[in-house]
Amino acid sequence: MTIRTFTRRAALATAAVASALVLAACGGGDGDGAGHTGHGTDAGPSASAAGPSTSAGAHNAQDVAFAQGMIPHHQQALEMARLATDRAASPQVKDLASRIEKAQDPEIRTMTGWLKAWGEQSPMPGMDHSGHSGMPGMMSGDDMAALEKSTGKAFDTKFLSLMVEHHQGAVAMATTEKEKGRHGGAKAMADDIVTAQNAEIKEMKQLLGEE
Repeated sequence: MTIRTFTRRAALATAAVASALVLAACGGGDGDGAGHTGHGTDAGPSASAAGPSTSAGAHNAQDVAFAQGMIPHHQQALEMARLATDRAASPQVKDLASRIEKAQDPEIRTMTGWLKAWGEQSPMPGMDHSGHSGMPGMMSGDDMAALEKSTGKAFDTKFLSLMVEHHQGAVAMATTEKEKGRHGGAKAMADDIVTAQNAEIKEMKQLLGEE
């Protein structure tokens, strides 16, 4: 019995020491762990809060306005460019018109996709652009009618003059998007528009003999 009692007491003492060690470790972990958890919690919301503002998916009202405005703006540029196929005399003008169409048609599809994903209304293809005449660089109905009636060198001059103005409007709209937009893709497209269309403006002015 004495041996059994001694053995049981020794076991109990060992268990008590182990429990004390476990409690001490947990106590120390609570102090340090709380600090680390606190930093992690602070960092977590900050990171997630910063994420949406810089992610390609996040957007704001300016992004919507950019897409809804640039789509009909591009559509009118495509209408102008397609007129060059059988009206322009200059190979350079025809080449420029072709490049404009190849660049802007895919951008229209991309912006239409954004608006759909955002649950926003997208301008319909072939719509009357008279309601957008207040946008920078948009041609009036009279301008478009005059361009349609032109051929040869007269068409080239009118096309280049109107397209310079049209491009300048697009650059202004894209610059606003770069400054105030939030959507990564929209801001990147705006940057591409500024770069490409400024280069084409310079090209067109050279063809007009202005530079």
